[in-house]
Amino acid sequence: MSDLLSKLLSTRDWLMADGATGTNLFNMGLGSGEPPELWNIDKPDNIRKLYKGAVDAGSDIFLTNSFGGNAARLKLHDAQGRVRELNRVAAELGREVADAAGRPVVVAGSIGPTGEIMAPMGNLTHALAVEMFHEQAEGLKAGGVDVLWVETISAAEEYKAAAEAARLAGMPWCGTMSFDTAGRTMMGVTSASMAAMVDALDNPPLAFGANCGVGASDLMRTVLGFTAQGTERPIIAKGNAGIPKYHDGHIHYDGTPELMGKYAVLARDAGARIIGGCCGTMPEHLEAMHRALVETPPGPRPTLDTIAATLGGFSSASDGTGDEVGPSRERRGRRRS
Repeated sequence: MSDLLSKLLSTRDWLMADGATGTNLFNMGLGSGEPPELWNIDKPDNIRKLYKGAVDAGSDIFLTNSFGGNAARLKLHDAQGRVRELNRVAAELGREVADAAGRPVVVAGSIGPTGEIMAPMGNLTHALAVEMFHEQAEGLKAGGVDVLWVETISAAEEYKAAAEAARLAGMPWCGTMSFDTAGRTMMGVTSASMAAMVDALDNPPLAFGANCGVGASDLMRTVLGFTAQGTERPIIAKGNAGIPKYHDGHIHYDGTPELMGKYAVLARDAGARIIGGCCGTMPEHLEAMHRALVETPPGPRPTLDTIAATLGGFSSASDGTGDEVGPSRERRGRRRS
């Protein structure tokens, strides 16, 4: 199997990933609590539209509709016996769209967290986590993904289990964690400890980084935390389109396309090689990001003050590592767009 992602990284300074899966599908009518993975079978045209929206906006990489496609999450919908089928079809639909793009586009098989707590705090053992991730990986592999894309992980132990599953599947992989609690993941991982963990893995990812979390400012601070460790591994930045706000019965993200364009340039200048969006990021955001990346010359590595002034203040005074921090959102006021 050719490693398209590595080939593209060897010839490009940056690659653009996709945006939100859930936000886009909710806008197509996905109901609250409805597992999006079932749409791979029930509403495949909607999934093709999701993928094509990213490709048409300029994305070099898009993630499959398989984030919650593991046995533990699908069991909540009595679909635990359909793991391979749902993941395979998610990948096949992606393969259709990528192969028709007229340019190289990476189909990345999305693998989200199991939703279970790892031992010893919880009941999920390393072996069982590997088994669940491996089952999902084999389905995505059968459907033709170019790379596995582990995302929104909070626990180091779960990240390590995903790494082992990728090895068992014989697939290249990338992996991001979500830093949303004062610069740490929910389970206490910092940017520095993640970088160290990645370098120590027997089967390290092609690229690693952060996705989701709080907002673009906080994610940028995490990216600077990665680069401060001196890693030479490509870094991924997939930030949310602003902060979620409840309005007229719906969750709305306040990040404008203009803001996300500025975020994309800052992410590139901070050292990220793969840049995309997460929650709230729509095709119009991706178009603005792609345009900004193409049209804006490279600049110096941004400081925390520059990030706060451009994207808005940080949600916490600390990035979780004890390093120097920039202004908090409380002191800098509301995010500017």
